[in-house]
Amino acid sequence: MGAHRPLPGIHVMLPGALYQLDFVLSNGVRGGIRHYRKGSRIGDVIMTAVEDAHLDPERQERAKEYARLGRRLILADLVLTAVYTLAWLLCGWSGSLKQALLAVSANPWFLVAGYGVVFGAAYYVISLPLSFCEGFVLPHRFQLSTQSLPAWILDQVKVLGVGGILGGVMLEVIYAVLRAAPGWWWLWAGGILLFFNVLLANLAPILLFPLFYKFERLDDEHAVLAERLLVLARKADTRVRGVFKFDMSRRTRAANAALVGLGNTRRIILGDTLVDQFTADEIETVLAHELGHHVHKDIPLGIAFGSVLTLGGMYLASLGLRWGVAVFRFEGPADIAALPLFMLAIGIYGIVTLPLGNAFSRWRERLADAYALQSTNKGAAYASALARLANQNLAEADPEPWVEWLLYSHPALSRRIAMAKEYYLR
Repeated sequence: MGAHRPLPGIHVMLPGALYQLDFVLSNGVRGGIRHYRKGSRIGDVIMTAVEDAHLDPERQERAKEYARLGRRLILADLVLTAVYTLAWLLCGWSGSLKQALLAVSANPWFLVAGYGVVFGAAYYVISLPLSFCEGFVLPHRFQLSTQSLPAWILDQVKVLGVGGILGGVMLEVIYAVLRAAPGWWWLWAGGILLFFNVLLANLAPILLFPLFYKFERLDDEHAVLAERLLVLARKADTRVRGVFKFDMSRRTRAANAALVGLGNTRRIILGDTLVDQFTADEIETVLAHELGHHVHKDIPLGIAFGSVLTLGGMYLASLGLRWGVAVFRFEGPADIAALPLFMLAIGIYGIVTLPLGNAFSRWRERLADAYALQSTNKGAAYASALARLANQNLAEADPEPWVEWLLYSHPALSRRIAMAKEYYLR
């Protein structure tokens, strides 16, 4: 499950940065794959028959239940967030907090910081039970998580710190632009957020990820594997800083791999569960999928697409603030008391555009799947890896069409497995 959100609406403003933060805390569910056989040696020959890539009916029944409960928690979180932000507007809490802060100082930077701390901290506290159920209770109930309660609490403290800092900086920047250019603030804010997203995508591997995992270069025992992956990266014309292993097993029974970072921080990262329990061919196909995103320019395309969506969100928020000035008698768009309305507009926009963003993502994921098959010519390995994702990680392989359309950033695993099998049998 993803990280707890310290401030409603922040995901729309910093999609790239918080996607990377979600990745390190997602317990491998996003793309995670785990081998069934304990102690299989890296370099073993992968199955020669694609029949091994099968979905376990019993595990799929549990996967459907896991997904159903997860969706209920998501819905509960959305309702709680909406009620929370509306209460601040309708109950007069927003104006009261502003007056209390003005009694201390009228400095606009202080007002934004003080309001953001109180508003965000209160939201964090009331939504913490849902976060606990989503991120700790549910994964343990389905035997997916290996994380202890103290370790989970420590992660939440870290997420609160990182999210609080990012959210605080963004609020200060947005309100500074609101004060300086009230007519076109949304356009300037969109451009500034684009810069921050690119910067944080570059810095995440060296600043964010190490807060949650220990990274080390693959040792001599896995030198052959590292070289194979580097050759694959060179084939994709992708420069990387190296191949690193991180200790996923402290949090999950799943496995994962990714190509992260931008420019001089781009690197290959492999979960220790992946390195210890997968064959080299399986790891190669998983990484080839990630390299496919680079080959197809998905990182700049994703940043550009996300920036367009963010710009739309900022414009919608500007319309909401204009309306709020008249209805709630705010002093102007830059009135800090209007922050709940701003967050509500951003949140609604994020929900409305979620299917569009996921459709874009599924399109790019299909292209990356095709590249993985074409560049490695190992359809059996990829099919088995995807099937094990569904079986081991309780990933619903064949969700209802409406669920996939609304919530899935990847195509249904059943279709991805079928695609890999078809390629193998050609």
